[in-house]
Amino acid sequence: MSPTPDMRPVGDLPDEIGKTAARELSHNGITTLAQVASHSKKELLAIHGIGPKAIRILGRALAAKGLSYKDP
Repeated sequence: MSPTPDMRPVGDLPDEIGKTAARELSHNGITTLAQVASHSKKELLAIHGIGPKAIRILGRALAAKGLSYKDP
């Protein structure tokens, strides 16, 4: 059975965040690391399905691209 498009991270989001986090970010209009960087950790944690693990993974991916979370 092949995965449906909403089961995998989209844009340049890392696969490691998992399908639930990727789906919920996408439902909130966040599909790229640049869009992630326009939000604070607190804002992202308020999204259902986004937890500390996803925040850590996204943080590493942001840093690798010279980006960071928005200040609270």
